[in-house]
Amino acid sequence: MKILNKETLIDTGGVRIGKLEILSQDIALKARPGQFVVLMTSEKGERIPLTIVERDLSKGTIKLIFQEAGLTTKILGAMKTGDSLYSLVGPLGHPTEIKKYGKIVIVGGGVGIAEIYPVARAMKEAGNHITTILGARSKDLLILENELKSASDEFYVATDDGSYGRKGFTTDILEELLGKGKYDLVYSVGPIPMMKRSSMVTRKFNTKTIVSLNAIMVDATGMCGCCRVTVGGKTYFSCVDGPEFDASLVDWEELTKRNRIYDDKEKHICRLNIT
Repeated sequence: MKILNKETLIDTGGVRIGKLEILSQDIALKARPGQFVVLMTSEKGERIPLTIVERDLSKGTIKLIFQEAGLTTKILGAMKTGDSLYSLVGPLGHPTEIKKYGKIVIVGGGVGIAEIYPVARAMKEAGNHITTILGARSKDLLILENELKSASDEFYVATDDGSYGRKGFTTDILEELLGKGKYDLVYSVGPIPMMKRSSMVTRKFNTKTIVSLNAIMVDATGMCGCCRVTVGGKTYFSCVDGPEFDASLVDWEELTKRNRIYDDKEKHICRLNIT
């Protein structure tokens, strides 16, 4: 669980996004696209889930990308190459169903771009035509652009401020593409409002859409129930039943409310000085 390499991908305007390469031979061997790990930085720290972005079987390592947002991710950001995590569990969750669908649109927003990367690569290797749409608030906050270009047949970027690519939202481009031709699958990961909007757009075109949900997790093995979501009127646990679900069946209002439950406490504790 030693950190073999640490890289800062983004450090601008108060936003810091880091990338870690961690030694974990067993997880590297078994990890598949769409799965995640849960880590602890210290014995008394909280458990946080992070998607497995890459794996290197020859080195026995996995790579994780995270944004410093809450207390634990800030502590993680302060760790250095050579440091070791207290614990690392995985791979968790069901892997993405990788097969030849045909034409796929893959949509990633913000740090969710890290989650679509392994899926895009695997879907391309399975013989699919990949159209990728990336979204960020500005050009300075865009990650993995070159990596996803190499895995895509068509590639688009949208920024909120118009500093790069098209000014607007990923779902604007998605709606235009679906209006011009038939696609067999849409895979969307990012902030909840973006995934919800993706679902609304694709429903109009009757296009199958998969989302990876970022519900709050504590135990991440189905024991605590914190990550429960309502899908198709039934209750599921994101950690063991997901994290991927049919977007058209997700209760987006409930998910939004549940993910905001600790906002005030998180903002308060993050005022601590992390050194």
